[in-house]
Amino acid sequence: MSADIVRLTMAQAFVRYLSAQYTEIDGARVPLFAGVFAIFGHGNVTCLGEALERVQDQLPTWRGQNEQSMALAAVAYAKAKKRRQIMIATSSVGPGATNMVTAAAVAHANRLPVLLIAGDTYVNRLPDPVLQQVEHFGAPSTTVNDSFKAVSRYWDRIVHPAQIIQSLPQAVAMMLDPADCGPAFIAIPQDTQELAYDYPLEFFEEKTWVIPRPRPALEQVAAAVEVLSKAKKPLIISGGGVRYSGAEDALAAFAKKRGIPMAETIAGKGAVCHDNAVYVGAMGIEGTEAARHCAESADVVLAIGTRLQDFTTGSWTAFPKNARFIHINAARFDASKHRAVAVVGDALESLNALDAALGTWTAPPARMSEAQAWYKEWNALVDAGQAPTNQQHPSYAQVVGVVNRMAKPEDVMVTAAGGLPGETIKNWRCKSPHSFDCEFGYSCMGYEIAGGWGHALALQNKAGGKAGTPIVMVGDGSYMMMNSDIHSSVISGLKMIVIVCDNGGFAVINRLQTGMGGVGFNNLLKDSRVVDGENVPHVDFAKHAEAMGAAARHVENLAELEEAMAWAETTDRTTVISIATDAYSWTPGGADWYVGVPEISPRKSVVKARKTQETFRKKQRIGI
Repeated sequence: MSADIVRLTMAQAFVRYLSAQYTEIDGARVPLFAGVFAIFGHGNVTCLGEALERVQDQLPTWRGQNEQSMALAAVAYAKAKKRRQIMIATSSVGPGATNMVTAAAVAHANRLPVLLIAGDTYVNRLPDPVLQQVEHFGAPSTTVNDSFKAVSRYWDRIVHPAQIIQSLPQAVAMMLDPADCGPAFIAIPQDTQELAYDYPLEFFEEKTWVIPRPRPALEQVAAAVEVLSKAKKPLIISGGGVRYSGAEDALAAFAKKRGIPMAETIAGKGAVCHDNAVYVGAMGIEGTEAARHCAESADVVLAIGTRLQDFTTGSWTAFPKNARFIHINAARFDASKHRAVAVVGDALESLNALDAALGTWTAPPARMSEAQAWYKEWNALVDAGQAPTNQQHPSYAQVVGVVNRMAKPEDVMVTAAGGLPGETIKNWRCKSPHSFDCEFGYSCMGYEIAGGWGHALALQNKAGGKAGTPIVMVGDGSYMMMNSDIHSSVISGLKMIVIVCDNGGFAVINRLQTGMGGVGFNNLLKDSRVVDGENVPHVDFAKHAEAMGAAARHVENLAELEEAMAWAETTDRTTVISIATDAYSWTPGGADWYVGVPEISPRKSVVKARKTQETFRKKQRIGI
């Protein structure tokens, strides 16, 4: 054998290559792949599992409870590391693989790097059909792993051991590209994993990756300056791309210097603290009234690092039809939306270029003054909504207020689909940057607890200062859907605090259903097909969590919640607190939302809701 080659199985070479990749975070050289979330089955245990066991000190493997949840934990880890470090999730064939499809969609929608590796059926087809194989009569090479094509930025199936020499560097480069960033999926058939091949040693040389910062074209910057310099009532919308670029401080300074109020998207929330002088809160359907007023009066909108989804734009009804858009984004696709003046480039580099080209221009001082007055009114509304009342069960706003006040500045709030996104976006006041994670790009129920586990793993490696604790806020519906990573966090020694808000079902969808003229049906448990709607058996979430090894308490009111939060900060493991919350109380404010309402219905309430929809849809901008 030549000295410049090494004979390894494809699985061994795969793992060796991943172990040799590095990145830099705050000047420190660290492994690019921080670890592997794994559930082993016959499709990945004998070959890939054998390879991972041999490098577990360098590339640690964490045992998951559900393939979807462990991949969601990998998504949360990528968020916490601002896309600079990546987790891997691996499954067997069949249902183990398809369980990860939802998590891949979450990563794809949120532009986050995750490496997903799934076993696959045999290339040689000699034992077909094999256990868990779904056969396609007219397409024998199609397997369930083809379903990942719709939700992956990079997709490959390795049918020869030499293919990883070309495939793996391309997958890594894509995951680290600010414009193309997203999940990479690689299928590894069982017979390919076992094959030995003479790999060149240079393939395994250590490499330190540098995330590129693409600079914008000077012509695009000049076009943006021409539009912005004429603005009388500008507005900045800061998206997740600002955080991933590390541009949050520069953007806040730019907004202050130029006198432009700054709103955030859901993904962007946490770039600045809630009391920053330029901040007006989150933008859109679940946003603040201050941000809504700023949007409705804007003549120029400077959007940075956002894909401008409907919850940000109010289904494109939140802005005047004649408002001009400037969009800074690393992805050309996003930068070019809605006839915007596109500035394609890294957020920090583009912002610096724009600032340098603007000269002495500032917005009229009255613009910032009115924005600050609106934000002051909004904070007064939030304070009033969080104040204790005599109602039977506290509102989400009251619960969020207590948890927020008790949280340490370095703690990270984690939530996702349901009613809590809107309530936390409106009511949670970030005490420190990057302390808020609401998965709303894909609005994935079940992300919450899995995401908390991913954040806990990331926080234990946080460089400098004190590591915070993930505080997961989850509704009873999402908890029932996916909760097993409470056990994962206990056995791995990675603590989180979980607040279960029990409002008797899918309350926010019941709100939408009844708000659009319908009647409560199949959302709240009492309105579902149950034996007795008035006496639905209660789930004791505290006891359930205790059964998985967590510390837990059920509390009855806000005073007990405050005491329990203080106690939770002192425990040595994941701690769960459950509290009954009101299913009908919601924080007001936010933009309109385009939803389907029947054109005809025998219910007068539906007909009325349809007319309301038709009226507000007339405000929509027609874009591309």
